[in-house]
Amino acid sequence: MPTTTPPAEPDASGAHSARLARHGLVLPVVASPVAAYEPAVRSGAWVWTSGQLPLVDGRLDERGKVGDGPGCVTPEAATLLARTAALNAIAAAAAQAGGIDRIRRVVKLVGFVASDPGFTGQPAVVNGASEVLHAVFGAAGAHARSAVGVAALPLDAPVEIELVVEVEADERVVTGG
Repeated sequence: MPTTTPPAEPDASGAHSARLARHGLVLPVVASPVAAYEPAVRSGAWVWTSGQLPLVDGRLDERGKVGDGPGCVTPEAATLLARTAALNAIAAAAAQAGGIDRIRRVVKLVGFVASDPGFTGQPAVVNGASEVLHAVFGAAGAHARSAVGVAALPLDAPVEIELVVEVEADERVVTGG
């Protein structure tokens, strides 16, 4: 029997921030784009992030394809990198939402894994991102997901994460002119 996840309510309690701190996680500064795009875009109650790489202080700790062979990024290391990329995506979404506690729920996660030929463990790698979302957002972190193997990613990154989140309504009135 199919299951459905009930819609999440706004988190006026600050629980997302509290969970983030309880897990010893800190949202990074939103990474500057490496080309002509925005890190995240808001339209109404939705925020779409651009693909976020596992950058830490503007640099990649590991580069290359994920796999079990020599010279590859190990699946275990890639899983940790997916966690880092997910935190970068949360930061980008939170910046558009007006803070992490204004995110109502995570709707969709797309994870790209630069894969050595024959590597089929993309879902396990992307679990690193999914687990961070569940840790930070609780039930509101339950999401639809795709885990996709690709030949290469920007800057030779092993993983890239995109999010779609629902956010609280913006109280501001925008007028044309």
